[in-house]
Amino acid sequence: MLSQQLVRRFATSALRRSGNPEVGAKPGHNLPFTLGNRYKLTVYFILYFGSAFATPFLVVRHQLLK
Repeated sequence: MLSQQLVRRFATSALRRSGNPEVGAKPGHNLPFTLGNRYKLTVYFILYFGSAFATPFLVVRHQLLK
């Protein structure tokens, strides 16, 4: 119990001392894409994960046609 309190105090004080103004900002502010437009985000996710899923199939097709 005491060790948990010490860890919590240290973590809190370390965050305060860090001088980082972004601590406590909105979730997702440090991502390389915006979360505001959900349709655009959905398209990005489909393209990203769809391309990762399709790549092995395209590679096999290319090798078979060679």
